[in-house]
Amino acid sequence: MTATTPTTLPVTALTTGLAERLPGLRALYEDLHAHPELSFQEVRTAGVVAGLLREQGWEVTEGVGGTGVVGVLTGLAGGDGPVVLLRADMDALPVEEKTGLPYASTATAVDRDGNQVPVMHACGHDVHVTCLLGATAQLAAHREHWNGTVVAVFQPAEEVGGAGVMIEDGFLDRFPRADVCLAQHVMPAPVGFVATRPGPLMSASDSLRVRLYGRGGHGSAPELTVDPVVMAAAVVMRLQTVVSREVAGTQTAVVTVGSIQAGTKENIIPETAELLVNIRSTTPAVREKVLAAVERVIRAEAAASGAPKDPEITCLPSFPVTVNDPETTAVVSTVLGEALGEAMVVTLPQPFTGSEDFGLFGTALGVPSVMWHFGGTDPALFQDIGPDDVLENGLPASIPTNHSPHYAPVPDPTIRFGVTTLLTAAEHWLR
Repeated sequence: MTATTPTTLPVTALTTGLAERLPGLRALYEDLHAHPELSFQEVRTAGVVAGLLREQGWEVTEGVGGTGVVGVLTGLAGGDGPVVLLRADMDALPVEEKTGLPYASTATAVDRDGNQVPVMHACGHDVHVTCLLGATAQLAAHREHWNGTVVAVFQPAEEVGGAGVMIEDGFLDRFPRADVCLAQHVMPAPVGFVATRPGPLMSASDSLRVRLYGRGGHGSAPELTVDPVVMAAAVVMRLQTVVSREVAGTQTAVVTVGSIQAGTKENIIPETAELLVNIRSTTPAVREKVLAAVERVIRAEAAASGAPKDPEITCLPSFPVTVNDPETTAVVSTVLGEALGEAMVVTLPQPFTGSEDFGLFGTALGVPSVMWHFGGTDPALFQDIGPDDVLENGLPASIPTNHSPHYAPVPDPTIRFGVTTLLTAAEHWLR
């Protein structure tokens, strides 16, 4: 089945007038893309969000969890209704953009380690912000057509656990308590497709900072040293066996070493090496097993190398498994299928190995939450490639994925679909 994109969408009370709003949303998206900000540094983005929400008529609170913004609005259709939380994340990544777009980022910032780094919206959070602001504009313009209350959450620092920081900042007591939490994430699939599943949707994520200790010296006399670079290389290679040889083929786990830092010169053996390790898992048992194996390998390789000091293993921010409430997911899949066409809404056979912190809102509130993924890639790139092919064999190597320096969702019609999916899902509870 060749990937196709619906050319029209049904116009509802909440989507009336969206077409006229799209040029402004496109300009907003390009501006956000050109001005990305790292986690907890989203000052400019938060200012843009807060200003637009106020113009639309929302009650706005800034500085939630650092740079988070929350808007609250109640419908005017008469009668009480539920509280619906809609969430978008705002932060970008330390990636140098290579898309070649006219609005490509040239921004830099200081990261959490004090390094000056390039910054890019390589995960599509600029799309999320744009789509939610489009949805809030439509909700404000058509308040007479819906009941209940919407809490629009513009979250900082999704990449490092900003949802938890917002909750710690009193989110549960400061804003109306939601009855349902909804969120979406753009993905490298054809525009018009939506993918979700009941139960576990995205993996747990654990990150570690590992410092290996050696004994430095001259590169010409390695026998007088304990080389932490070689030690680090041994750790990296041995870690690859954790998944391939200790996790069953029926289970899911990923171990990635995303950074190695050691040394300053080619003929100096340094004192230390530092690794950044990321682990993904979909069940508590696999998570516990993999974490234990990773630590065992690190310590064993250090001992085998004759390290003068035990490694230091520091836990960085972690995310739990993102779990969709089954009944609420069925509702969302049904209403999106009715709007987009049933063939455009795909039920995933297994969780993504990516991770999210959105589920913390529903867990903290004790209410159902649902996240779905929606396509943001030109369907022409998927000629003769159907959803079943992608689910079975993965994406073609020619299509950039999230976190790639080449990742760039097509604004049109991705924004239109992203706004529509948010409004369509929310409207079920706000009728």
